[in-house]
Amino acid sequence: MRNEFGEKETQKISKATLARMPLYLHFLQEESSKGAQYISSTVIAQNISVSSVLVRKDLAFVSSEAGRPRLGFAISRLIVDIEKFLGYDNLSDAIIVGAGGLGRAFLGYEGFKSNGLSIVAAFDISEKLIGTTVAGKKILPLSELESFVQEHKISIGIITVPKVAAQEVLNKMVGAGIKAIWNFAPAPLRVPKDIVLKTEDLAASLAMLAGKLYKLHDE
Repeated sequence: MRNEFGEKETQKISKATLARMPLYLHFLQEESSKGAQYISSTVIAQNISVSSVLVRKDLAFVSSEAGRPRLGFAISRLIVDIEKFLGYDNLSDAIIVGAGGLGRAFLGYEGFKSNGLSIVAAFDISEKLIGTTVAGKKILPLSELESFVQEHKISIGIITVPKVAAQEVLNKMVGAGIKAIWNFAPAPLRVPKDIVLKTEDLAASLAMLAGKLYKLHDE
């Protein structure tokens, strides 16, 4: 939001608003690819499943684009502003520890780049995997993690190892200088206060999906 002098106000954005930003961005990118130039908050709201009032409030946090009468918001301007807010306009390099099925899938997934993330290497302890490449990215021995992170100034680490190894891997990442960790291991991990940790519980998500499916069949 901006004050009466046009300066950006430093208001703390809520986690719920932050979580909606990628949804707005994805929808706006789809509309832009169809040739649309303007869009109303009502149309955005219908596709994001929130109120139009909330849409306008959310977008005011990240953009000075106020919308035009009868036309709505300029899509290209909103896309630029949201990408800048999320940091997608500057690629952040990341590494993966765990080059199993999920880790290799992440290495080959190009969609991360459009969201500001570039996975540059993976690490593992398996002699069968070390030295191989996936999508042009090397799988290196875990013993080289610290030197690689420091040499390439990596700040983001992704954990895709079994539960029993997750805490040890996290500790190695923190010791190497990693500041943000995306964890896919089904384990409650302990981190220092100055480290950002986001854990994705795939089993819980699957259980929720199965539960909703069961309710649909039960109705």
